[in-house]
Amino acid sequence: MAGPLAAPIRVTPAQRAVLAALVRRATCPQALALRARIVLEAAAGRRNEPLARQLGCTPKTARKWRARWADASARPLAVDDDPAALAEAVAAVLADAPRPGTPATFTAEQIIHIINRACRPPEQARRPIAAWTRRELADEAVKQGIVTGISPRTVGRFWGRGRSAAPS
Repeated sequence: MAGPLAAPIRVTPAQRAVLAALVRRATCPQALALRARIVLEAAAGRRNEPLARQLGCTPKTARKWRARWADASARPLAVDDDPAALAEAVAAVLADAPRPGTPATFTAEQIIHIINRACRPPEQARRPIAAWTRRELADEAVKQGIVTGISPRTVGRFWGRGRSAAPS
């Protein structure tokens, strides 16, 4: 017998259907599919150690997602007769926890606008220069209202994520 007896978890038939659909979905991220498999197998009475071996994860991972499901099912996830709300609630329980740290300063949309500006000739922005520099792009992004402030170095990092040469 491997490991201590794990606390049983409860999965309603509607929740089981949502979890099984996640596992079968071709576009499901693998981490989410693994978590759904852990919950399904744990609900079937499997212990954490053999479950982890079968699914190729650590017992700590199996314990974590079993515990998260048990905590979430202590309060109602959603009404079982509303499939969309139930699917959303199940996905929320199996989602990653928020990461620590400062949120991103610039949105993807702002970055795209800055790179888009860099792909246009400076004359279109009425800049008296032959080519964009990082400083000029930073100033133009502020002038256009794309961002409230940005350093030339940050503009260079955004530009460097592409394949083209960065402005000097």
